[in-house]
Amino acid sequence: MENLISLNVKRLESLFSSLNEKPYRVRQVLKWIWGKGKDNIDEFSDLPKDLRHFLSQNYYIKRAEPLSILASQDGSIKFLIKLENEDRVESVFIPDGERNTVCVSSQVGCPLKCAFCATGKLGYVRNLKFYEILEQVRIIRTHVNARITNVVFMGMGEPFLNYDEVIESARVINDPNTFSIGARKITISTAGIIPGIRKLANEPEQFKLAVSLNSAIQEKREKLMPIAKKYPLSELREALLDFYETKKRWITFEYILIPGVNDTKEDVEALTEYVNSIPSKLNLIPYNPHPYSEFRAPKDEEVEKFLKILRKNLKRVVTLRKSKGQDIKGACGQLAYFSKLNE
Repeated sequence: MENLISLNVKRLESLFSSLNEKPYRVRQVLKWIWGKGKDNIDEFSDLPKDLRHFLSQNYYIKRAEPLSILASQDGSIKFLIKLENEDRVESVFIPDGERNTVCVSSQVGCPLKCAFCATGKLGYVRNLKFYEILEQVRIIRTHVNARITNVVFMGMGEPFLNYDEVIESARVINDPNTFSIGARKITISTAGIIPGIRKLANEPEQFKLAVSLNSAIQEKREKLMPIAKKYPLSELREALLDFYETKKRWITFEYILIPGVNDTKEDVEALTEYVNSIPSKLNLIPYNPHPYSEFRAPKDEEVEKFLKILRKNLKRVVTLRKSKGQDIKGACGQLAYFSKLNE
């Protein structure tokens, strides 16, 4: 038997076609599995009894489970989620006014080993399946008992190293029968994987693209993000310009401010030239410390000084994004297994 939630849209279509069922059965099953979050196939009441019986005899439904839930003083909540095969990932709920955002993981661990990120210290285990990504959204929606308005692929892992499963999950998230979250409310963040950027440009949906930049100086970026050796800034710029020409959608750059590392005059000059050359906006994110890094968090005055300089020099919108969930190690760059953080 196979877990019914592991069947993607194409496999459901093929299954129902083989049973001579109408194509709309796919929408009905998606609604029950993801829209309503039901675990009992017998409760799929708008399916014919014979079809329910067939599904019950040939498929089961087994869900991921939240193992630990930590609530921050700022309202964000971090979840440690156990998958069907016992692997674990972390996800974060981030409320902000009327916006309820879920930050999902796309891999168990991460292979990129960015110098500022705790997840990279865990090493890489595997890519998540599309339904394992969806389970993170479902679990959090159930726990907070509120509509999820935004999803960001900014948790553990590099989404574009798991491209097909990430796009499959994003499409289900966007589906009006499931989570019904607009494509422009779904953001996929990458460390600069150029093939993924080019693929996304040719998708029909208007998913948002965010790029973790962190330095516009090639040598420095390579030290912070080793993947930059494979995908240098010059080639990344070309891919992003092509993305904009195709989608007519601005790119969001993320710049983690690390005092004494990427906040010099040379950094500002390089960042100004790079960002101004691409239709974009920039999110400045103060570095969030964790046990695996020697970097320190910037002081408020350091952040304000750098922000002021950027706003003077950049022709683009610059936003200060103070990460929520620092007290529960749920902020940007801090996601790692709870047990690891407690060692």
